[in-house]
Amino acid sequence: MATMTKRITVLVTAAEKRRIARLAKSAGLSMSQFMRQAAASFNPSDDDKILEALFDQLDKSLKKTSTTVDDALAFIEASNQRIDALSDASKSRINH
Repeated sequence: MATMTKRITVLVTAAEKRRIARLAKSAGLSMSQFMRQAAASFNPSDDDKILEALFDQLDKSLKKTSTTVDDALAFIEASNQRIDALSDASKSRINH
């Protein structure tokens, strides 16, 4: 029974295509077979996994920092409103 195949289109520059063709030829493979084997053998290194974990942690830290800054700004705004209210009340008492 024949295996059904599906097409995956990969856009590359002319230079990348020449390099892939050269590598495939030196391996004695068609470009398609070379690309399949390259994709099948791809395994992110430990460094990539560490970087991904660092990016995840950075994202969490940025979200927490943003929330903290928003909370601080809200507190400052509320404080400024209290100060304005006290100032207005003080001015009112002085003028009467």
